[in-house]
Amino acid sequence: MGAQTEAAKIETEIKVWVRDRAAFEQALAAAGLRVKTPETLERNVLYDTADRRLRSQKQLLRVREYGSRCVLTHKAPPAEEADGTYKRRIETEIAISSCEGMGVILERLDLKPVFIYEKRRTEWADGTGEVVVDATPIGVLAELEGPPEWIDATAARLGIAREEYMTDSYGTLFLRWREQTGSSAENMTFAEVGLPAAIGPDGTA
Repeated sequence: MGAQTEAAKIETEIKVWVRDRAAFEQALAAAGLRVKTPETLERNVLYDTADRRLRSQKQLLRVREYGSRCVLTHKAPPAEEADGTYKRRIETEIAISSCEGMGVILERLDLKPVFIYEKRRTEWADGTGEVVVDATPIGVLAELEGPPEWIDATAARLGIAREEYMTDSYGTLFLRWREQTGSSAENMTFAEVGLPAAIGPDGTA
């Protein structure tokens, strides 16, 4: 068939800046997490209408290429928003056989690429939740995804304080970085920005 649908799920996650990757990954292993997927290049293309209707509705439509895999993802806010400590989205994904082909279909439906971002992602898991370490052009970040109680307990084991939790998207973080650095890059790609930058305690380069 070339495509497989996954039921919609509620995604609950946070992001944090990683200032010492080696020490962070040692802490992950000590906390009982194991590498699920070794570091792999990931390329994401966000699509939207010309008037950014999806963005105005806090929706996201993304084509993701991760190694040999290609996935189409839609995200939208849940009916009831939480207190803002965690980022919560209704996520629906479908595996597809061709990222390029899906891009052609979306553009024929008047959806255009509006932002491209890349990372070199390593996935860690312990059977309950997942921590991904993302080496991006603007720095190294980690995402903790799972039940809120798991996120809090795992963060504590990793030495992450609650005030370090972030719910910003990669697009928002990139725009903030661009304002801070004066960069003219339009997309968060290694070709446009370069290798991951050093990140300070406040999350700035």
